[in-house]
Amino acid sequence: MKNPTDSGTESHPVWWRPVLMFAAVYNMLAGFAMLIFYHEGFAGLGLEKTSFNLPIQLVGMCVALFGIGYWIVSRNPVENRNVLLLGMLSKLIGPLLAVRYIMRGDLPAWILVVFFFADWIYLLPFWLIYSRCKKQAQRIV
Repeated sequence: MKNPTDSGTESHPVWWRPVLMFAAVYNMLAGFAMLIFYHEGFAGLGLEKTSFNLPIQLVGMCVALFGIGYWIVSRNPVENRNVLLLGMLSKLIGPLLAVRYIMRGDLPAWILVVFFFADWIYLLPFWLIYSRCKKQAQRIV
């Protein structure tokens, strides 16, 4: 007997899996880069290197974990849709925090380009996937 939350009975648009897999790989690579190359990240932003690196490494760990989460969602979107909701919230809130630091003069404005390609471009596809999965889940229950 099939699991009632398994999305195998519903077909999903063909673009879902590649988008989720791309986001998974991107986030895992970006997260591991933040864990390992944090000094280079500070230098690239023109910021002074800090001796206490735990906060940036924790963010890197979270980014990498979101990558694993997107891979899990790609395997069964309906059952794991709430992981995607968390990812959407992080991809919305993170750039908003950056805007605050740009307005204070602590970050350069060009960093918004990075946030566009790292976060904002995913918002619409993630929302489309999440909302359809939520509707499918409501039909199952």
